Amino acid sequence: MAQKVIRDPVHDVISLQTDLPVDRLIFHLLACPEFQRLRRIRQLGMASLAYPGADHSRYSHSLGVMETARQIIDQLGRSFKIDEMDRAACLAAALLHDLGHGPFSHVFERVSGVDHELLTSRVILDPGTGINRTLCDFDPGLPTRVVNLLQAKPGRTYLSDILSSQLDADRLDYLLRDNLMTGSQYGNYDLRWMLQAMTIEPQSNRLAVTWKGVSAVEAYLQARYHMYRNVYFHKVVRAGEGMVKLALQRAKRMAVQDRLDWPRRDDPVYKTLLGQQLTMEEFSELDDIAVMHCFKVWSRSDDHTLASLSHGLLYRRLFKTIDLTRVIDPARLEAIVAKSESVINSAGGESAYAMFYDQPNDTPYKITSPQHAAASEIVVLEADGSVGSLADISPFIDGLVQQLTFRRIHVSEVWRGKVESAIAGLI
Repeated sequence: MAQKVIRDPVHDVISLQTDLPVDRLIFHLLACPEFQRLRRIRQLGMASLAYPGADHSRYSHSLGVMETARQIIDQLGRSFKIDEMDRAACLAAALLHDLGHGPFSHVFERVSGVDHELLTSRVILDPGTGINRTLCDFDPGLPTRVVNLLQAKPGRTYLSDILSSQLDADRLDYLLRDNLMTGSQYGNYDLRWMLQAMTIEPQSNRLAVTWKGVSAVEAYLQARYHMYRNVYFHKVVRAGEGMVKLALQRAKRMAVQDRLDWPRRDDPVYKTLLGQQLTMEEFSELDDIAVMHCFKVWSRSDDHTLASLSHGLLYRRLFKTIDLTRVIDPARLEAIVAKSESVINSAGGESAYAMFYDQPNDTPYKITSPQHAAASEIVVLEADGSVGSLADISPFIDGLVQQLTFRRIHVSEVWRGKVESAIAGLI
């Protein structure tokens, strides 16, 4: 038996039996240049500024999502017959779901306007990519089948739920992985027990859990809440991400004005800043390393604003945080932000690049109407065989449906004192 073994910090051993067609497909997809690129995209963007261990990649996460999806399918396969082509498409989609992510995760996407989900589909469907050729070698219709699954077309089933839902393989992996790599101890939950409780609700053909898995799901949702509160929305992480956005916006502005000396006009970073479409070969070169190199060059720029932001990102000279979370009134918030901007501008600064207002928010568990299939609730099969929603069964859900929100001003150290003094009477 030809066996390839990958040692993973979350799932321990990920084994691929390359004499089995689906495992061989996954192994060949791993070797494609478009997938190897994910080694050079950090999973958590700027989180290592707050958690030094958080340098893990989209590559390791994507591999973990595939393994999680495989464990879910194997569990379901003990009670339900699963078509081999469905299994292949689902595992390939789980592995490839993040192919379109740009540098620094979602930050670069917001500046460039590039949609990572559309780019993922393009990589999979483009005949010139190694990913497409590998999928077609397995079955000519597989690329389209994978994209349709990722987009939940023509309708949602347990397979699309495995890929995207409130209980999908993506979330199940990234919570454990991000928890482990940050060392935060906030994201642990019992994945093994949850897997044992997973099933298919026959009438809707959707992913569900049996009643014995409710406690594990509750722990998972609480882990998600704490990871957002303490890791993803950490003030240092948000300050770093905001500075990346400002630096890229400044570089984009200079590029439009033909004042950006670096990178070259034919460089993927430059072209992406200007909204130009990249070839698949160019896209494979667009990674954290390319943008980080730009920060190194820009830190010596004649443009003081770009140089200051880039230097701060390279040497962790980050904006300082003024917490406004307890300021609820929108009018007061607007006045505080306006006063902060005015103080900086009147003193000769440029508030557009010296500060920003940030209001990250997330709802740990979303309750939607039965007709809203795109984000439906977690379904529970109770001991008597009846079907219920998690919200009707779990006493914890009332707290988890409340939106978690922070309100903050992040401001350059140069202006922090002036801003704090100016808004002291408004907070």
